[in-house]
Amino acid sequence: MAVIDSGVDVGHPMLDGRVADYTDLTGTGRRDCAGHGTGVAALIAGRDMNPAGIPLTGVAPAARLVVVKQQNADRDEHGGERLPGAIRKAADVGARVINVSIAAAPSDALQQAVRYAQAYDAVIVAAAGNATKDDGDDGPAYPASYPGVISVASLGEDGHRIESSGLQSRVDVGAPGKDLTIPWPGGGYNPQAEGTSFAAAYVSGVAALVRAGHPRLRQDQVVRRILTTADGNVGDGTGRGMVNPMQAVTAIVPDEDTNGAAAAQPSLHPAKLAAPSHPDDRTMDVAIGVAAGAVGLAAMAALSGIVVPMGRRRGWRPGKVVLGGEEEAEEPIVTGTEGGTIGAHH
Repeated sequence: MAVIDSGVDVGHPMLDGRVADYTDLTGTGRRDCAGHGTGVAALIAGRDMNPAGIPLTGVAPAARLVVVKQQNADRDEHGGERLPGAIRKAADVGARVINVSIAAAPSDALQQAVRYAQAYDAVIVAAAGNATKDDGDDGPAYPASYPGVISVASLGEDGHRIESSGLQSRVDVGAPGKDLTIPWPGGGYNPQAEGTSFAAAYVSGVAALVRAGHPRLRQDQVVRRILTTADGNVGDGTGRGMVNPMQAVTAIVPDEDTNGAAAAQPSLHPAKLAAPSHPDDRTMDVAIGVAAGAVGLAAMAALSGIVVPMGRRRGWRPGKVVLGGEEEAEEPIVTGTEGGTIGAHH
């Protein structure tokens, strides 16, 4: 599981022992001075902290992370020129899911890097971008707006788009993106995270579960499964609606061929982390997350902590996806463990 971001605090209790590889492309060392990457990485694959009395766990807690530090702050003043190389690096180390919670301008190099990773059978999940005064009207976010990339919006508990989730980019699905608790460098936690950055992390965790549960699916099939099992559009900027982890892992999807080979999907401005960081007095640690690959037990580990509540609601009946038709939307689930919030808020 790959996380391309501002770095991670590898010593945080939720991430200790979870990072398999770390690459710093910024030359600033193994520190997450923005706090952003730590939250994103832990939401994807953080350890279940319930035994320690902290009701928080990553979506795919058995996944192993490869971290690629692409920038050292909320804004990359090099105009995102490192981002194509970061995506290629993630693909080269074999990441089967690549999370990019960064909003950048389009470029030939970035588009080619996305196609390169898809040709290597990597699912790319990216933040659709936030609507903030600081960001201005920059247009669609990339790589979220490239074909085949899962573009993620921030949704509230009712499944509707939250105000900070932008409308400039194409949206495929949404995920929890408000009032989330995320780990913070130095061993602490930020209880008020918001934004598409963290919503994208939630969907990346779901993608890791799908890849673990269906290891023979191609990346485009994983994308299709996540989109077709979402809970349904509820307005502008919500795409197919709230991502549904239980359905994404267990649904019977018609015409799903597991024997196909992976196929390629067919002037720079500052690149921004898709959600603003929240100041904290704690010292911040290391870099941008590129993840290595979910272990086979990822699905089962996360099913027990995140997906089980959804299963209880549907009486443990597997769902069946009807392509071309509309499924009745379910009430979105934001909490994965009793009393605990899964997700982040940017």
